[in-house]
Amino acid sequence: MIYVIATITVHPGTAEALLAAAHPAITETRKETGCIAYDLHQSVTAPDTFVFVERWGTREQLAAHMQTPHFKVWREAAKDLIATRKLEIISGGAVETM
Repeated sequence: MIYVIATITVHPGTAEALLAAAHPAITETRKETGCIAYDLHQSVTAPDTFVFVERWGTREQLAAHMQTPHFKVWREAAKDLIATRKLEIISGGAVETM
């Protein structure tokens, strides 16, 4: 199993726009082969900080997700909203940070 923790901080005042852009992508991602869980959480203490928590069956399924049309639409819609991004992929006890 592959775990993905993606922490993003948006520019002040853009949290609602990020949520609006993320919602359709989340809905479609949950239908993908290999997607076990895919959730987005907003910090209660830092409302411009969001964390995607994902579980995938295999690394190949995660890679396929990143090529889907809805993922590409999400990335394009969010690119000007995101101030910082940290991606951690956890597999077999190893953590890869991007």
